[in-house]
Amino acid sequence: MDMVVLELIRNLQVIDTKNEYFIFVKPDVDRQVIQETPNFHIVELGGGPYPTWEQIALPKAAKKYQCDLLHCTSNTAPVNTSIPLMITLHDIIYMESISLLKKDGTWYQKLGNIYRRWNIPPVVRKSKTVITVSDFERDRISRFFGLDSTKLHTVYNGVGRHFKPITDQTELKRISEKYHLPEKFMFFLGNTDPKKNTRGVLKAYADFRKTSANDYKLVMPDYDENALMALLKELGCPEIREHIHLTGYIINTDLPGIINLSTLFLYPSLRESFGIPILEGMACGIPVITSNTSSMPEIAADAAFIVDPFKPEEITSAINQILDNPKLYQELSQKGLVRASLFSWENMAKSVLKLYQEFSAK
Repeated sequence: MDMVVLELIRNLQVIDTKNEYFIFVKPDVDRQVIQETPNFHIVELGGGPYPTWEQIALPKAAKKYQCDLLHCTSNTAPVNTSIPLMITLHDIIYMESISLLKKDGTWYQKLGNIYRRWNIPPVVRKSKTVITVSDFERDRISRFFGLDSTKLHTVYNGVGRHFKPITDQTELKRISEKYHLPEKFMFFLGNTDPKKNTRGVLKAYADFRKTSANDYKLVMPDYDENALMALLKELGCPEIREHIHLTGYIINTDLPGIINLSTLFLYPSLRESFGIPILEGMACGIPVITSNTSSMPEIAADAAFIVDPFKPEEITSAINQILDNPKLYQELSQKGLVRASLFSWENMAKSVLKLYQEFSAK
């Protein structure tokens, strides 16, 4: 289950004991990550692959359980449903550009984008309320679909409470040994999605290795070895492979430990609707390098080092400036802690609950 949805449900369970909720899930791991409470009921629905499940099984179930509102929380929704609809539209990146021929990104990602591209226009028109996660994305959605601003609402995401400075040396040692972490490293949450800018970060890191006397490794999570080597060869820097450490899959509860052990947190994405990892790095007290594009300046404010992600040399320069300037390092660390404290999943759930209440009062 999507982390944002999970946090919404868990926090609603705490703050709302009056309204009745039916949570429709596929009969898989989703059933295991949330627990029922007296007014929160989990309903397992079969129905085949996700598109048929969402378009056929979900609206039937919502009607069967006589729901007053169907809130679809992850970018898509049934096109035909008699139940009043609310949708959380995290972004419309897939509406802005798509290419089946582009070599970056997996086929699964591309097919998912095609489904969203078909689904979103009629769903947005049908929805009574559209929630998105930043003012930047709200403006994009409003302009793209020509929506009345009264129909669109910004509800910021939060950051988990387990993302915090860790002083327990036993816990840090456990994390370091589990993931075989190097002594000094910068951490990059890269993956195969082109928007994550793995290409730009690797180019910037290669330049860093050439221009700096600082011996910091680059730690990345689970990433295909062959894909990484192919990309490094394409960029003309296969020699930096020995300085890149791939951790394998990282469970979310271990992520704060890895961030705490890092010296810098790199998140110079090309396009984000919000950018939760920005807050996760800040909440751990680690300086964050992020981008001047899309929502990221809105979320980071002045608490991160902002760069042009399309210019790897700016990423390299930011790394060097932070590492070589202890005063700047400490300033970003402290500002980040303050900035991250302004975002919580409880506040997000309260905002959504308020929209539910306004919806039912109409």
